[in-house]
Amino acid sequence: MGRGTPVVRLLRATVVPVTLVVMIALAGVVLGRVYAGSLLTMLVAGAAVGSVAVSVVTRRLPSWLVAPVSVLAMFGWTVVSLRVAATQAQVPGGFVEVAGDAARNAIPRLLTAMIPVEPTPDTILLPVVAAWLAGLAASEVALRAGRVLLGYLPPVLLHVGAVYVVGPNAEPAIGATVALVVAAALGLAVPSRAAGDDPVDGLDPTARSGVRARLAVASAAGTAVVVALAALLGPAVAALVDSRPVDPRRYVEPPQVETLDENPLIRISGWALNPEQQLFQVATERPDAPDSTAPADGPPGSAAGGGGVRIRLAVLSDYDGVTWRVGATYRNAGRILPAAEPAPYATVETVRQEITVGDLSGRLLPAVPTPREVSGARVAYDPGTGTLIRPDGLVPGLRYTVTSARERPDVNLLATASTPAGDAVARVLHVPDGAPEQLRRLATQLAEENGAPYARAAAIEQWLAEHYRLVADAPSGHAYPNLAFFLFGPRNGGGQRGTSEQFAASFAVLGRLAGLPTRVVVGFAAAESGPVRAADAYAWPEVLFDGLGWVAFDPLPRPDDEPRPVEEDFRPKPEDPPPSEQPEPTLEPTASPPAPAAAGDAADSGGVPVPVLAGGAAGGLLLLVGAALVVLAGLRRARTRARLHRGDPAQRIAGAWRELTDALRLAGRPVAADLSASEVATVAHHALTEAFDRSTTTAEAGGGGGGGGDGPVAAHRAVDDLARLINQVGFAPGAATVEQAGAAAEAATTYSGALRAARSRWRRVLWSVHPGPLRWPH
Repeated sequence: MGRGTPVVRLLRATVVPVTLVVMIALAGVVLGRVYAGSLLTMLVAGAAVGSVAVSVVTRRLPSWLVAPVSVLAMFGWTVVSLRVAATQAQVPGGFVEVAGDAARNAIPRLLTAMIPVEPTPDTILLPVVAAWLAGLAASEVALRAGRVLLGYLPPVLLHVGAVYVVGPNAEPAIGATVALVVAAALGLAVPSRAAGDDPVDGLDPTARSGVRARLAVASAAGTAVVVALAALLGPAVAALVDSRPVDPRRYVEPPQVETLDENPLIRISGWALNPEQQLFQVATERPDAPDSTAPADGPPGSAAGGGGVRIRLAVLSDYDGVTWRVGATYRNAGRILPAAEPAPYATVETVRQEITVGDLSGRLLPAVPTPREVSGARVAYDPGTGTLIRPDGLVPGLRYTVTSARERPDVNLLATASTPAGDAVARVLHVPDGAPEQLRRLATQLAEENGAPYARAAAIEQWLAEHYRLVADAPSGHAYPNLAFFLFGPRNGGGQRGTSEQFAASFAVLGRLAGLPTRVVVGFAAAESGPVRAADAYAWPEVLFDGLGWVAFDPLPRPDDEPRPVEEDFRPKPEDPPPSEQPEPTLEPTASPPAPAAAGDAADSGGVPVPVLAGGAAGGLLLLVGAALVVLAGLRRARTRARLHRGDPAQRIAGAWRELTDALRLAGRPVAADLSASEVATVAHHALTEAFDRSTTTAEAGGGGGGGGDGPVAAHRAVDDLARLINQVGFAPGAATVEQAGAAAEAATTYSGALRAARSRWRRVLWSVHPGPLRWPH
């Protein structure tokens, strides 16, 4: 058969397996475009070589043995791949633990991982296994069954899947796709049978010519079909080259956090009451630390302010008038985090910290801003805010290392720096509806007196530092009513004092009202090394400046400064302007009053004296009115007791909610029946704020006014607690407890008492005897 026959046979035996290996490896090239480094591509290529080689070696074995042998080999290659990935990514934990975690979470973590994806056990497991199975299926169909074209289907599907997973996160894979088509064409160009395998061998001439004719017709028909499909589908496929595919990550929910992690600002007051609680340990290294003239990194009097370091826990950019929230979209990340461009006029300093978790709970990971590399813990990251979380939660003893790029803005440029505007910063400029008028007036006053953005920010910082007192036992709260009470409440009634929560939140809201892009940061002012305790926790505001980035401000007062009364520098404008003209004088009556009757006239008439008759009638009328009022007050109290203390817990919570809606109706703020509990709570917040503002203004004018009941802050909390309980009753009726019913009764009593106390004396009296709640439908 000639000297070239062995070479031709070797070519026929190797070209299809090599083609399959190349096609599968190209899927790894496509997927590797969103991975950091080339490890993923090499592991997929190894799976392609291994799966096809196993099928070639076991070609002489029965077909039912090939799959078990190949799966065993796949298991071995997967173990090797997981070990290599875990070692390179420095994933903590034993191999069994790491492999089990990867097997459970491979798909969601691959689709929620941050781009570029670091090759870790959970992000390489699915591609490696899919590549091996595609190679096994393709080899068996193309090599054992001889259906080469059909055997190309698994690699093509793997390629399409890789393109889909990448989505719009990389440029179109034109080169890899063209290479796939070329490899497939080369594989089809080589005949699949040897010369001695001609199907017409051994037939008589007549039968041989018939078979060859049928083969020629079939080949021509197949070629025509391929050409027709290319002509029909070619333009459509070419048109998709420049289109951006849909990102599959939009269909997968990223890691979520609890309320305390979404709004860690509410933890400040709790930490302030347990100052010695050790939250974590820190050891800091600064390889390129600046000279000693660098500005302090913390609030006055803190460890950071004395040469320490400010550690950030979370960045809160979203505010809805009630709560500050992180509002982050966390993506699973590897050791290397995406690096953003530093501000042009800021100095970047590398800070490396080793942190050991103590009593700190939740999922938020403390780190110096802005983290660039994390080892020792699997993390998720939000590039928009720079907030880190550990999806599995913090546990005592967890140790990890963070390398951060801390930016120090050029303070010499702050005085003339501008602030950005537009859609890019709309999130940090948004002021929700319902801002109290007093806050707007104060922000306007400070903005009018200071034109430049930095001057406005500095004025707000100075105002808060000079007029308010920092205390540890102030209640938590940063909704509009809480901030209004903190800024303008009576000093002897709990106002004008708060934790760093109120200082930072007030600065951020006043800054936005003055046109500054602001946000609130929760973190710790810590020493370079040593324990970080609850007393080190605090919140601070930041303002965004063009070219300088986010600049921190510290509106906290100096420890030894005595705050100046707010009334000395801020007087709310009167609601109604004084009349421009003098009022008309009151006209005196022209007729003379009737002369009094002589004392003896009545006696002479023989009847009862007129004063006695008038006095008796008036006294009787007063007795009747007094009795009616007493009866109404008694009925009202009985109705309240029945609502709050009778029936099962769900009925008592519903009764407490009726007490709240009745109180709103008595205050002139009835709520529609179709409003949700959250919407009713919003109306209740506004009603109490307006009532308190009116009572404060009246008291300052000397006209008297009601007290605060249990205080407006407690009343606002009571509304939120009651709304949460009534929602629970609505969606889970059988879950209410006796303790929750008691809490609902206390919340309704607190709010009603505060709303009633904010009214004038006569209105408070009428409140208790108003017959409306006895007849209003519910």
